[in-house]
Amino acid sequence: MFGRHKLRGRTDEQLMLMRAAGLLVARTLDVLHAEIRAGVTTLELDRVAEEFIRSHGGIPNFQLVPGYAHTLCTSVNEEVVHGIPGQRVLREGDLLSVDCGAEVDGWNGDAAFSVVVGGTEAARPEDLDLIAATEASLWAGMAAMRAGGRLYAVGDAVEASIDAAAARDGRRYGIVEEYVGHGIGPKMHLDPQIPNYAVRDTGPKLVDGFTAAIEPMVTLGSADTHVLADEWTVVTSDGSRACHFEHSVAVRGEGLWVLTALDGGEAMLEAAGAAYAPLPG
Repeated sequence: MFGRHKLRGRTDEQLMLMRAAGLLVARTLDVLHAEIRAGVTTLELDRVAEEFIRSHGGIPNFQLVPGYAHTLCTSVNEEVVHGIPGQRVLREGDLLSVDCGAEVDGWNGDAAFSVVVGGTEAARPEDLDLIAATEASLWAGMAAMRAGGRLYAVGDAVEASIDAAAARDGRRYGIVEEYVGHGIGPKMHLDPQIPNYAVRDTGPKLVDGFTAAIEPMVTLGSADTHVLADEWTVVTSDGSRACHFEHSVAVRGEGLWVLTALDGGEAMLEAAGAAYAPLPG
């Protein structure tokens, strides 16, 4: 599944173009945060996202995937990823994952977040723990990336972070293995695939300018999943709730630049022990 690839880096000019796409994704997700509430349908969220992306000069790149007609993937409760927006009405306490991408001037950004509808007061404690554990594992995975290091250190760090959270929280967390991170650039999905769990291989050497989308998906039970009859929506086989976080990140000689974070990831990278290294301008 995970072959050897000689990674290629992006030029500074290309990274700036990817930052523009990443910022549009970040701003779209920021807008969606304010729209998520009980009574809203997932299709209404999708329409908000499409209008925002197109009105700011972007193209919803999920719509460029053959057979997919929407701007977002909206996955609720036991849905892990690739949930199709529709007439489902969100309820307080639902665990919602929102995945979004945009293409700007031929370059792509891709990011996701999870949240409980109605906020912390409406949330089950186990869902809040799951969200915190999954988001922390994303930042741990990105923090493991450095020029000259090995790509599959990402999965080692994600798994170690989730294992530590499970021990701390006294919960069982499952890391979904069928769906993984990926390279990103002139296309949203590029090789290599990037596992969110430890593997024997160390993977290819990371190079200055390499860009990837890191996206752990974690459950509150078994990691086993299956795809529904719509041929898109992935759900947990045991019905447990699931969570998904994602960012597009650039590896630079001096550190990392999270292309889909509004602040470039400065605060969270430093908290995770990684250097923050944006391009000027």
